[in-house]
Amino acid sequence: MLIPKLILSFGLIIFALMAEANTLEDIQKTKVLKVCIWPDYFGISYRNPRSGALQGLDINLSRDFAQELGVKPQYVETSFAGFIADVENRNCHIAMMGVGVIPSRAERVNFSAPYLRSDVYAVTSKSNTTIKTWDDLDRPGRVISVLKGTFMEPLMKQTLKQATLQVAERPGERERDVESGRSDAFMTDYPYTQRMLANTDWARVVSPTRPIQPTDYAYAVAKGDAAWLARVNQFVAQAKKDGRLDKYATEFKLQQIVVKD
Repeated sequence: MLIPKLILSFGLIIFALMAEANTLEDIQKTKVLKVCIWPDYFGISYRNPRSGALQGLDINLSRDFAQELGVKPQYVETSFAGFIADVENRNCHIAMMGVGVIPSRAERVNFSAPYLRSDVYAVTSKSNTTIKTWDDLDRPGRVISVLKGTFMEPLMKQTLKQATLQVAERPGERERDVESGRSDAFMTDYPYTQRMLANTDWARVVSPTRPIQPTDYAYAVAKGDAAWLARVNQFVAQAKKDGRLDKYATEFKLQQIVVKD
């Protein structure tokens, strides 16, 4: 019985060593860097509805990363509810879409060093006179929306004691609910508040008066590939050092949440 066990263990070790080289080898072989993005993420990985062009901090950085690797970027559209499966199934080599680092995600994917950090914000309508401060959110009769798969979903499930939580299944659903009055506010992060302020005339942002859950944002890659994770971290460190991260963050009005260390 000992020999078969040794053979099995040796086989697993060989498989693990082979897996560690797969991503970089695949990228160089195909000459393509497959990047998972959420195309509705303003300032991060946003598809402009007028031009159809992708724009944002992570679009710029992913193009730079692909250029450094000597390949072309190929964008794979996903969502926060689905990106982990896409990364695990190798539908993309990396998720560059402002992914919040939370324990449930870290169980399934590996994260790079952080490059952004955002707390939670609420977006309500200018016509809503019942929500003036952060403390007005969790009140009886309030309806608070979150987008399914975002880190705000488990956070609000845990923290809301009196308000009703409404989980939006589709992009744009929570915004329509707030604008129409079906919900009182939706929870989001700093980059998305910038979209609402820039593109609507009805939205009003409610900022927390105390830290709620400042969350690091990083790039996500499949587990079991130390060489690929190290290469991603090398890119993140270089983008911080040479000023590209600051430059692109300033371009998209995200300099307030840049992680410099």
